[in-house]
Amino acid sequence: MAIVSMTGFGCGEAQANGIKAIVELGTVNRKQFDCNVSMPRELGCLEPKLHALIHSRIVRGYVKGTIALSAATGSGGSTNLFDVEKARAQVAVLRNAATELGLSDDLRASTLLRLPEMMRGSVLGDDPTVLWPLIEQAVQAALEKLAEMRQLEGAALETDLRQRFDALQHVSERIAPLAAEVPKAYQVLLEKRLAELLGSGKEGVVDPALLAREVAVFADRCDVSEELTRLASHFTQVTKTLDEGHACGRTLDFLCQELFREINTVGSKANDAEITRLVIAFKAGLEAAREQVQNIE
Repeated sequence: MAIVSMTGFGCGEAQANGIKAIVELGTVNRKQFDCNVSMPRELGCLEPKLHALIHSRIVRGYVKGTIALSAATGSGGSTNLFDVEKARAQVAVLRNAATELGLSDDLRASTLLRLPEMMRGSVLGDDPTVLWPLIEQAVQAALEKLAEMRQLEGAALETDLRQRFDALQHVSERIAPLAAEVPKAYQVLLEKRLAELLGSGKEGVVDPALLAREVAVFADRCDVSEELTRLASHFTQVTKTLDEGHACGRTLDFLCQELFREINTVGSKANDAEITRLVIAFKAGLEAAREQVQNIE
C-alpha cells in the first residue's frame, strides 16, 4: 500500500430535491488531526457527523473546507430562493424607522440582498438534519478527489524518500572501513611521538605491553561498531515501513530520530577527519529527509 501525503485538495458536489451541495476540502501537514469546515450556522448540528466522516478517511493533518448549499439549476425551485413575504415585512420596518428618525428613504433592490436570512430558509428548511444524506454524498465525493491527490503526492514523496535513505545508508557504510583503521593509525602515531620524546638508547625503548594497552583503550573508546549495526537495522526498518505504506509518517519520524541519535554518537566517538566529514554529510541529508517525512500522513 502506497504512502499518503498530508497535502491535497478535493471538491465534491451532490444534488437532490432541488438542492445542490458543494464541498471543498484541503489538507496540509500537522502532527495531529484537526478539522475546520465553514458552513451555514444552521448546519451546526451536523458538525460532529461531518468531523467523524472526514476523520474516518484522514488519520492526521489539518483539514480546512467549506460547505455551500444552493437551489439546483433547473430544479423548478428557483422561485422559492427569495422569501418575498419576509422581505416585505423587513422593508416595512426599515421604512417606518426611517420616517420616525427623519432619514431619507434610499432603499434599493440591492438592499434586499443585505437583509438577513432572505435566501436561507427556502434552501435549508426547518430541519437541517434531513440534508445530511445530501451533504454526506458531497463530502464523500470531495474526500475521493482529495484521496487521489494525496496518493499522487505520496507516490512522489515515497520515490524521493527511498533515494534519500539509500544515499544515507551508502554514507553510513563508508564509515565502517574507516573506523577500523582509526586504532591502527593511532598506534603508528603514538609510536612515532614516543620515539621522538624518548630518543635513542635503552632508556628510550617503549614497553610493547604498555603501548598495546594504550592502543586497546583508545580502540575501545572510539569503537562505533554497535552504532553502525543499529544504523543498519534502522535502515531495514525504514525500507519495511515504506513498503507497508499508508499512515507511516509517525513511524518514519521516529526512525529519523533514532538515525540521528546513532550518527551523532558516531561523530562524537570517531577520531578521524574523514569520518567527521561523512557524519556531517549524513546529518544534512537526514534533516532533508525528515522534512519530507513531515508531509506523510
